[in-house]
Amino acid sequence: MRFTTPEGLRTWLDRLAQETDLIAPRDVDGHVLYRPVASSEEILFDYERPELSAKDYLLPATEVILRVEQRGKDVALEEVLPDRRQVLFGIRPCDGHGIAVLDALFLEKEPPDLYYRHHRERTVLVGMACPTMWEGCFCTSMGGGPTDSTYLDVLIQATESGYLVQPVTPKGVAILEGLPVEDSQEQPLPVEEYNQPVPVTAPEKWRDLFEDKLWMRYGERCLSCRICTYVCPTCRCFDVTDRVVDVQPGLTRIERIRVWDACTSPNYRRVAGGHNPRPTKTDRLRNRFFCKFCYYPEDFGPLGCVGCGRCVVSCPVDIDIREVMRDVAMK
Repeated sequence: MRFTTPEGLRTWLDRLAQETDLIAPRDVDGHVLYRPVASSEEILFDYERPELSAKDYLLPATEVILRVEQRGKDVALEEVLPDRRQVLFGIRPCDGHGIAVLDALFLEKEPPDLYYRHHRERTVLVGMACPTMWEGCFCTSMGGGPTDSTYLDVLIQATESGYLVQPVTPKGVAILEGLPVEDSQEQPLPVEEYNQPVPVTAPEKWRDLFEDKLWMRYGERCLSCRICTYVCPTCRCFDVTDRVVDVQPGLTRIERIRVWDACTSPNYRRVAGGHNPRPTKTDRLRNRFFCKFCYYPEDFGPLGCVGCGRCVVSCPVDIDIREVMRDVAMK
């Protein structure tokens, strides 16, 4: 790995901010979030795990995918594919892992998702190693780690006087052009790991427990608030709807939008006739865990969880995914 100074890193980031969309950790009213920045002065370099994942920049919470304009009997359709290139700087390794999980569905199965692929091809992931394991983290149990570079284009690790820079992919090599680097014997700062291992159970064991009473125990606590879904870097369910944006005499404009949805929502599976195959909180919460550890790995390969711990610290009724995994393993 090569070494760069804090000043060299900031100069490089300032240039990137002028050439492309630069997304990085920022302090937003006391919350650490990935947000667009205009210069390195806005970036947090000493920060905890951002409260939301980086998936919003590849699978936006609300995204216009089609515009329709009707003038009299004439109808014009415009597909929306903005040619925006972006660098996600400072993403944690778990968020890179989360994007790889999304790739398995949106890119590696036919047909690929046109909009996700469009954003993904124009995105470079520059990760920052974690200095510690945050509250709720169990990434090492899910095949990742605080310094895991597997799912990134570049990994940056802090040292006593600067940063070690490791390009991982051809994208990473290309984006680092212009970054002043030098050879160095410096070592990365040690990582404090304090989390307890969490057992990962095979999908077939989960299927055997489909009717187990433990789902009722957890379902009784759930509020269906959906926060676990919205903070998760791998949840990807969405809905598609149309909205009227302008109506004038002889002219109507409509946008078709894709918006995040949540499997824990009471109406998530309700069909037009009113039937809901998952009418209770127990049904919906069970499906969320089965999706992550049974259905998704069976259908797409990777587990649907990367151990970031966001759902653990965000749940208002303390439903802990690690506790669920341990309960399943003990059955």
